[in-house]
Amino acid sequence: MSSAEAVVQAFGLGKDYGKLRAVDAVDIEVRHGEFFGFLGPNGAGKTTMIHMLTTLVAPTRGRAEVVGRDVVAEPLAVRKSIGLVFQETTLDGELSAEENLQLAGKLYGLGRAELRARIEEVLALFELTDRRHDSVRTFSGGMRRQVDLARGILHRPAVLFLDEPTLGLDPVNRGRVWGFLERLASEEGMTLFLTTHYLEEAEPCDRVMIVDRGQVIAQGTPEELKRELGGRESIELVMSDPDPRLLAEVARRTGTEPRRTATGVIVPVDSAEAVLPLLLPLIGDRLESLSVRRPTLDDVFVAATTPGGAPAAGAPA
Repeated sequence: MSSAEAVVQAFGLGKDYGKLRAVDAVDIEVRHGEFFGFLGPNGAGKTTMIHMLTTLVAPTRGRAEVVGRDVVAEPLAVRKSIGLVFQETTLDGELSAEENLQLAGKLYGLGRAELRARIEEVLALFELTDRRHDSVRTFSGGMRRQVDLARGILHRPAVLFLDEPTLGLDPVNRGRVWGFLERLASEEGMTLFLTTHYLEEAEPCDRVMIVDRGQVIAQGTPEELKRELGGRESIELVMSDPDPRLLAEVARRTGTEPRRTATGVIVPVDSAEAVLPLLLPLIGDRLESLSVRRPTLDDVFVAATTPGGAPAAGAPA
């Protein structure tokens, strides 16, 4: 990939607060239209990174460009090209949803007719039209987040930065917010730069980067990371009478040692799809049920942050 295709780039970007190294020296390249996840636990440096990329915090070392503009040398140009949704809402609770959007549009310099059209557009996109005149203080946390998102894309930014956008929301509202974000990525073609510590939320991302203690420890597509670091799949077979001879034959056919459970066995495998045709005829009518567990990004994170664990391809050694 050429640098010309990137809308967000960081080169050895780092930030210190006194003796604390919040972000070490991170290289990032995010493509146009990409849904990019910057993942890690609380205190990993995610918010510091997004603050540097959005000109809110000056880096201690390295440099970064957003839409071809240097974040230190050209901060105003960067801010005009981006949208930003903070962890905590920054809406004015005494204003209505529409009034919050009008204020943001004026700050971005949108003309009256253009602003009116954009407000109608984002209110419809985030299902807020019926509540447009209501004070934001009367909204639920999920609805406030919808207004935050509407405000963030009002001026059609090249990149929308999202700093833990579902923090504090219940599962229902988290799901609604994620539905909107996936629509922005797939239907609007917007570049999204997301930070989160909810690893399952990164599944829709095109690529993810996992950080811990300010350092990059793994990066790649979710499927690449699960394949490289997530461990093996496992088949759980619930069956009657898993006798020693049967277990020995399962071990022979799969090349792995099955583990007895109270109701059957668990068999770790590289590919359940390849192994099941070998096992099912062997077990026959003794099989009551089966399930397959595949690696998740949580498994990836545990593996990547375990001392001595190998970094994924593309991660610093």
